[in-house]
Amino acid sequence: MRDNIAFLELKFGNIYGGYANFFAISDISLLIFDPSTNRIFIESLAINADVDVVWVNSKVNELGHTIGRSKQVINLRTRRKKPFKEEFALDEDSLNFAFNRIRPTRRFIKSFFGKNFRKYNIRNIVTFDGKRDIFLCEKSGVIFRGMRVYDLQKALNKEFNYLFSLNKLGVATNIRYDQDDGNLKSNNLKYWIHPIAARQLRPRSAAWDAARMFMVYQEFNEYNDDFTMKSALLVNQIQAMKDAEAEEAAAQAALAPPAEEATPPATEEKEVAPPVGTDDAVAPATEEAVAEAAAADAEAAAEKILTETATTEKTEDKSGE
Repeated sequence: MRDNIAFLELKFGNIYGGYANFFAISDISLLIFDPSTNRIFIESLAINADVDVVWVNSKVNELGHTIGRSKQVINLRTRRKKPFKEEFALDEDSLNFAFNRIRPTRRFIKSFFGKNFRKYNIRNIVTFDGKRDIFLCEKSGVIFRGMRVYDLQKALNKEFNYLFSLNKLGVATNIRYDQDDGNLKSNNLKYWIHPIAARQLRPRSAAWDAARMFMVYQEFNEYNDDFTMKSALLVNQIQAMKDAEAEEAAAQAALAPPAEEATPPATEEKEVAPPVGTDDAVAPATEEAVAEAAAADAEAAAEKILTETATTEKTEDKSGE
């Protein structure tokens, strides 16, 4: 008899107005698959502490590509939602009060896992980028010792050298739930879901993400060639969309009027007197020019000496006379 496989999905958020790195679990879902009978079971737990937490939701296009994110505040007890305000902050007393409301939920989380591990004989757990999921469960006292934990996103990244999101994979494998025949379907597979379990398959719920994870896991392992082809096709479509957006942005930038260049302020032209002892235009000195000037100076000096000598001789002659 093969061990059952559990697909684990958590929803969590940080306390509204508290520390950004302190997360509180809001919902847990385990989808259990029995390979011997192809039966599926879904077990879920909703935390109802009177605490406001921040959910971060991804906005995706028709290809499953993330085009934005939004933050929403939800009260875990009433499930009422309200807008998120970035500047909102709890004081120290209010924050400690919120922590105290969350602490009792740990025993419910630990009990939920312990009961279902025993009930379904779970030895294998599949997560999707679930390192933090496992860590948050362990903080609540859940023991995974002896379990084989398999990170599906990590395995796909190693296989394709591409970091897929669950939204993209859901589009590539065409995952949907058909209410008419009660089957969870993908490109090559379909599994009947009991109507009671099917009620949990709501969009953005932990149960729906666990169901999508299960179908991706099955497609990847049982129809690998088709899975590879459809995933590559989706990646190419996303890249083509990005290229088209980049070309459109470049075209818009080219059509935009050029920005006016700032004209430098006019300055008065001032006449600068040439340096003393120089001509108005001073040519750069060269070795040849320097040599010619030196020769001219020497010739002039020699001529002056000769002139002075001749004058002296004439004077002396006149004196002699």
